[in-house]
Amino acid sequence: MTDAAVPVRRRALITGASLGIGEAFARRLAADGWDLVLVARDAARLGALAAELTGRHGGAAETLPADLSTDDGWAMVERRLTAGSPVELLVNNAGISLDTPFVRSAVPDEVRLVRLNVLAVLRLTHAALGPMIERGHGAVINVSSVAGFGVPMPGSTYSASKAWVTNFSESIGQSVAPLGVRVMALCPGYTRTGIHERTGIDMSRLPAWAWLRPDSVVDEGLRDLRKGKLVSVPDWKYKLAVAGLRHAPKRLLRGFTRDTRGAVDRAGG
Repeated sequence: MTDAAVPVRRRALITGASLGIGEAFARRLAADGWDLVLVARDAARLGALAAELTGRHGGAAETLPADLSTDDGWAMVERRLTAGSPVELLVNNAGISLDTPFVRSAVPDEVRLVRLNVLAVLRLTHAALGPMIERGHGAVINVSSVAGFGVPMPGSTYSASKAWVTNFSESIGQSVAPLGVRVMALCPGYTRTGIHERTGIDMSRLPAWAWLRPDSVVDEGLRDLRKGKLVSVPDWKYKLAVAGLRHAPKRLLRGFTRDTRGAVDRAGG
């Protein structure tokens, strides 16, 4: 007799995994039988989440405390993506916004935003794609935002960074699809993640119907990834909004966004 083949468990690496959409990805993928590599700055929160998910679902959950706005943080996660047990799915979720308009913000804060929202996504995507292409399968989800769809938010570099993430993901996704690898931008609208409270942004005037739940964003994003989409916009109301944004006159958009300065719609780590 021969031993039955042991099924190989898939592994996902999630940045910004300690809160918000990143945490929702971790919970959903663990429940679906994935092993996890969890990345965020808060080692204590990561450890508690890993222990909870391992106890509940039985899979492995590694933790990598790292600040992905730093060279050392990038290097640590790049090493994990290129060595050790293969990573089948990378979720680039870590990101920040600022509650100060550009002309009044400090340059180091703006540089940190670009390093985390843009350069970390570029570097980790690049590190993950090499092994995935060599194996002929794998996927990357880069969490972006509806704020990146051609709607300059007055005084904010957040929307500019997310426009880059969406364009980058769509472009790279087209180039690697024939090689069996998928790259997708996930572009949610306003999502209840706690980031607004942590960054001091008052969202009390936003109506209840505009808010999305992190688990719903994750569910729709994973569905769209399976369908091979390059860009995923969760929820019908935001799909309609994005369709309008893509065709509305720029002058009209500038008037509409004049009072939305500093608003963000997702959480980072």
